[in-house]
Amino acid sequence: MDKIKLEILGLSSSQSQSGSFALVLGEKPGKRRLPIIIGMFEAQAIAIEIEKIIPNRPMTHDLFKSFAMSFDFVIKEIIISDLKEGVFFAKLICENDKKTIEIDSRPSDAIAIGLRFNAPIYTYENILSEAGIELSEEEEDEPDIQKELEQLKPKKEKPSASSEKLKDLKMEKLNEMLNKAIEQEDYEKAAKIRDEINKRN
Repeated sequence: MDKIKLEILGLSSSQSQSGSFALVLGEKPGKRRLPIIIGMFEAQAIAIEIEKIIPNRPMTHDLFKSFAMSFDFVIKEIIISDLKEGVFFAKLICENDKKTIEIDSRPSDAIAIGLRFNAPIYTYENILSEAGIELSEEEEDEPDIQKELEQLKPKKEKPSASSEKLKDLKMEKLNEMLNKAIEQEDYEKAAKIRDEINKRN
């Protein structure tokens, strides 16, 4: 199965859930975006590495790198390998001079670790077809990771003005809401709506 290369385009803070972020991956080359909901700690670990900020003490993902390199293992690549019931799965492809092994992981941890090894990120066409969001040329650039890094602290957020339950809405309404969320670059909301639509297909 052919792999499709992805790049990190941005982090977008959740509009409805405190401590939640949408990691936006982009097809390279291509216009499709793959938003994945991740936690605050993983978002911070990714943002810190992208911005090359050195923490006072090693973070968990830095510890993994030190541990792996102590045994002469490097991360060759990250693969967003599967999507089941709205949950993404990933694999770390590790190798040394004797063998190559695959380690199951959450995408957020895999990407945070992969960045520390400068490992490329890939996925498959079936995952992009099912969960990808295609943007038009007129839409603006992705959210700035540096701005999100400054805001990576837990804070209380007001409940979302929209209290509609997605499962109670018709497909036509869901598609309308999905298009609106994409236009507003609310990837966290778009991902939830997309997952509800996929459950019905």
